[in-house]
Amino acid sequence: MKTISVAKLLMIFVGISGCFSVLFGAWLAHGGQALPLASQERLMTALTYQFFHTLALMLTIILYKLHAKPMLLAGGILFVFGIMFFSGSLYIKTLFDVLSIGKLAPFGGLSFALAWLLVGFAGTKMFDQKLGE
Repeated sequence: MKTISVAKLLMIFVGISGCFSVLFGAWLAHGGQALPLASQERLMTALTYQFFHTLALMLTIILYKLHAKPMLLAGGILFVFGIMFFSGSLYIKTLFDVLSIGKLAPFGGLSFALAWLLVGFAGTKMFDQKLGE
């Protein structure tokens, strides 16, 4: 039986998250204008964080494929948690009025911060090697 790698699952997540970011951004720019301004701003924050961290995740996976540093894979997983907990909780809180889910947002923010630290630390180690080692 063929198994699917974590890196491949993360890349599938990149595709889905990127697609959602574009489609949701288009909806927010047009249909979302009927929402209260505070809701629009919260959704725009969630969308911005999701989009930028989806790109960061994609670059992290590419670096992992080039350098195979487990720390990069861990950073990628933390980017996913950040997107789900931070952006996801803001979407659900705003669109479905589930206020209690907003308590997940700080965990998402912490996941983003830890992911960036792991990527940065792994990056400093990469300068000690040639490309592809």
